[in-house]
Amino acid sequence: MLFRRRRPPATPAVPEPPRPLPVAERDLRLSGWRSEATGELFVGVPVAAGDVVADIGCSDHPHVARFCAERGARMILVDTDTAGLARLRTHLSDLDQALLTFVDGEAGGIPLADGTASIVVSTEVLEHVDDPAAFMAELVRIGRPGARYILSVPDPVTERLVKQIAHPSAFEKPNHIRIFEREQFTELVRDAGLIVESQRPYGFFFALGWIFFWADWVDPATMTAPRMDSWAQTWGQVLDGKDGGRIKAILDAAMPKSQIIIARKA
Repeated sequence: MLFRRRRPPATPAVPEPPRPLPVAERDLRLSGWRSEATGELFVGVPVAAGDVVADIGCSDHPHVARFCAERGARMILVDTDTAGLARLRTHLSDLDQALLTFVDGEAGGIPLADGTASIVVSTEVLEHVDDPAAFMAELVRIGRPGARYILSVPDPVTERLVKQIAHPSAFEKPNHIRIFEREQFTELVRDAGLIVESQRPYGFFFALGWIFFWADWVDPATMTAPRMDSWAQTWGQVLDGKDGGRIKAILDAAMPKSQIIIARKA
């Protein structure tokens, strides 16, 4: 009688542990951006299939588009920087292209029809434009009734520090041509006809990075520097500490990179 040698039981595959998020992404998520758990692009602004999200002044930053498109939302990406849009197209080449529309912006207005978007995003753009009120009117025009808005500008605390360190060109066209006080930013959004739902400062980690950039610590071609890597490691250790969240909240309030407003169109 023949006996077959029994094979040893297969060792179950052990899934690889998820890679830790870069410190910058961890900080943004702790600040309220891109929640995987809730599907919110920012706190209070969920994104789902059927949404049309217009990112106005998107440059070559892929994070908003990727987060929204992965949830089935249609993305309209608008910028006057055609080279930046080309880079963005490359960054997002792995996504469903049917969900992505790239639009070359116009200096005189936003080339979208009235009531196009259910969510309008415009972050770190208003400080560059000649007429913020006219630009806000365009943002309101392209939103549907009930549309949600995510708007941000640099915070005046960090901007005034940067102005003492940076080359004068940092506050000349095409860079920042104005500094918004917090109350001024709120009034601008309300005067445009939007309902302000929340306003908060965030981004101490990025505030110091912005100062380091203008202090010539960062290679402008690669946006990297050993000192910046060290700063990210240090900040990561702060976030990992038992009191990291509270320390971040205190520093974000004291010296934020940006102020963000969540608003709604009636």
